[in-house]
Amino acid sequence: MASLDELNPREKEILKQLSLGLSDQAIADRLFLSLNTIKWYNRQIYSKLGVRTRTQAIARAQEIGILNKAEAPQNKRGEQKVHFTNSFDGARIAYAIAGKGPTLVKAANYLDHLSFAWDSPVWGHWLEELTSKHTLIRYDERGTGMSDRNASDLSFQAWVSDLEAVVNAAGLDRFSLFAMSQACAAAVAFASRHPERVNRLVLYGGYARGWLNRDLTSEQKAEEKLLMRIMRVGWGQENPAFRRVFATQLFPEATTEELHALEEQMFLSASPENAVRLESEMHRVDVRQLAIKVQVPTLIFHSRQDGAVPFEEGVLLASLIPGAQFVPLESKNHLLTEEEPAWKQFQETFRKFLPPD
Repeated sequence: MASLDELNPREKEILKQLSLGLSDQAIADRLFLSLNTIKWYNRQIYSKLGVRTRTQAIARAQEIGILNKAEAPQNKRGEQKVHFTNSFDGARIAYAIAGKGPTLVKAANYLDHLSFAWDSPVWGHWLEELTSKHTLIRYDERGTGMSDRNASDLSFQAWVSDLEAVVNAAGLDRFSLFAMSQACAAAVAFASRHPERVNRLVLYGGYARGWLNRDLTSEQKAEEKLLMRIMRVGWGQENPAFRRVFATQLFPEATTEELHALEEQMFLSASPENAVRLESEMHRVDVRQLAIKVQVPTLIFHSRQDGAVPFEEGVLLASLIPGAQFVPLESKNHLLTEEEPAWKQFQETFRKFLPPD
């Protein structure tokens, strides 16, 4: 394990900047270095400290005296308060509340974890944005995270019922609704059923029809079967090689730290059995007939080179919802990183669509 003397002055300076909560790009700008140079230094720092993530590096540096605890990063999101409620079948659903302002509900996406994601380098900038002007309510999908891992019903209809259970438990009458990836389908179903409760709907990287409801080639069908076998065999192993297949599909331009964090979240969030069952249900989703009934103002984002959900599926979703605004993002990532230009575009459009008053 590293000692005080093993980090050189430049590495110590970058570690201090990391502890202030600055992004890699912000550190690069502040120190007049390239972004790639900062990422290289990060890898050196993590290796010397024997850690894999920024949070772990800061904690280890505090232990050995490189950083004072007073230099720990200030979480701009404040703190979240976790609560529990029961869904229609008695399944326990964990939900968290953070931030201040008009209410924004985030529908549960695949393999989330309320506690782990709160400090994750993958989700930090997302959660900071969603809580900056709003009271954010988010929850873990049944079978995952802090929600009931033993729920027997992992169906799409149960996902929609869980969203209903959370907003009822939180005492919400009207709110804006945000969803990512497969959660967009559940949000569409909810908005079509309860137009009187949704002020505005924001969908990112979503689809109306799951994989098996698309026009697939024989090769794509074989790929779906292969991915399911990989999940069954390798999901729960300590070696992240199997989970790396899925992480790189979601996050092809991620840093090593971000990939490690996403892989760890996948491992912690669900058992191999639940991961497979949920993935299988996602592939069978079809809300095309519900999408045409949505009557609330809707904003849809989708990355042009998204490797997890094809861009064409985002276009289809936008074409089905009457009056939906569609915003293409210049990115390869299913999850946007803080450094890429597409993130700034997302922020600006999101804020204009969801004003804080």
